Amino acid sequence: MRIAEMDWRMVEDWTRADDRVALPLGSTEQHAGLSLLTDATLAERVAAEAAEPLGVPVFPVMPFGLSPYFQAFPGSMTLRVETLCAVVRDLLDSLKRSGFRRILVVNGHGGNAPAGALAQEWMMDNPDCRVRFHDWWRAPRTFGKVLEIDPVASHGSWMENFPWTRLPGTPADEQKPMVDLVRLKTLPPFEARNLLEDGNYGGRSQRPDDDMLAIWRVAVEETREMLEIW
Repeated sequence: MRIAEMDWRMVEDWTRADDRVALPLGSTEQHAGLSLLTDATLAERVAAEAAEPLGVPVFPVMPFGLSPYFQAFPGSMTLRVETLCAVVRDLLDSLKRSGFRRILVVNGHGGNAPAGALAQEWMMDNPDCRVRFHDWWRAPRTFGKVLEIDPVASHGSWMENFPWTRLPGTPADEQKPMVDLVRLKTLPPFEARNLLEDGNYGGRSQRPDDDMLAIWRVAVEETREMLEIW
């Protein structure tokens, strides 16, 4: 259940019987022709759909993450590493004070990896709690389904082009060669933009919705298992 549909008494009642909760993390950054909020939208949606049959509370997505490499693309926002880790630590502390002890962080952005390390550090100081840092899109079965459909999948490509991240006027399907990722990681933002052009790392820009919904079903099931089995 989304926290937006609960009041504080409902949270208190929940934690008397169950200490599970989901906290989505995302980002606001360029995704070629897709929404700037692609990562945030997908993280919150997969968490909410996974938690719904279990009744587990789902907090709103943290919409800002680490995206320094996209700062030459207007609308892309970034935090510094220490800022993200400080915010996530504060959120985990708040969840614990609310009575939650089993926390699933549903991460939708690869750049947020330092928050996963922070979660392990936080458990060192809070040994009565458990935190799972779940990169939903590259969990084993979900990413296996992606590769089964099309092994050329990357940032801003078809694998993030769901009906709920697609914008009106999104370009028709086209194929783009994979960018040199090794070189990309050595470049400052403006040179990275010149290399990427539209922002897609490579691969098709769109696949049929039947393919995307097949991936989504696996992702929701796999995320739900993370909430069910501790």
